[in-house]
Amino acid sequence: MNFNTELQTGVCENPDASSKGFVLNHSMLRVKDPAVALDFYSRIMGMRLLRKLDFPEMKFSLYFLAVAESASRAPQDTGERTAWTFSQAGILELTHNWGTETDAEFKYHDGNAQPQGFGHICFSVPDLDAAIQWFDNNQVVYVKRPEQGKMKDVAFIKDPDGYWIEIVEPGRLKQLGH
Repeated sequence: MNFNTELQTGVCENPDASSKGFVLNHSMLRVKDPAVALDFYSRIMGMRLLRKLDFPEMKFSLYFLAVAESASRAPQDTGERTAWTFSQAGILELTHNWGTETDAEFKYHDGNAQPQGFGHICFSVPDLDAAIQWFDNNQVVYVKRPEQGKMKDVAFIKDPDGYWIEIVEPGRLKQLGH
C-alpha cells in the first residue's frame, strides 16, 4: 500500500480531484540588493538563475532560482523557459523593489522577530558536515549550528537579508520528532 498522508485534525484524507496536479511552484523572499542576494544564492547555495522579469511600471524585478540539477533541464528559449519555470516545484523567487539597495537604513522583517510570521526556507544537503565547513569557509552567519540546542543535526543560517535557512541532511533526521 502506498503512503497517502498522515492523519491529523484538519487533514483532508482524500482531496477533491479538482486539485490533482497542483504543484507548490515557488516561495518568494523580498531582497534589498539583488546583486548581494544573487551572489549568496548562486555562489553559496549553488542555485541557478532561471529567469529575471522586470516590471518598470511598478518598479520591481523578480528573480527565479532553482537548484542546479533542475536548472539544467530548463529550455533555452526565454518564453518556453518562463512557462517551464512556472511549472516546476521548489523554485525560489527573489523580489527586488527598486531603490531599496541604495537606502542604508532599509531592512526587511525576517518573520522571526516579533511579531512572528514567516519562519524559514530549508535546503537539504548530501553531507551536513561538508556543508557546515563550506559555510564556515564563506563566513556565513549562523542562527544555530548543528551541535547547538536540543535539535541536533539541524543548522540554521542567515541569508544577506537576514532570512533564516534551515540546513538538513535527510539521512540524519530519521528519529526527528520521536
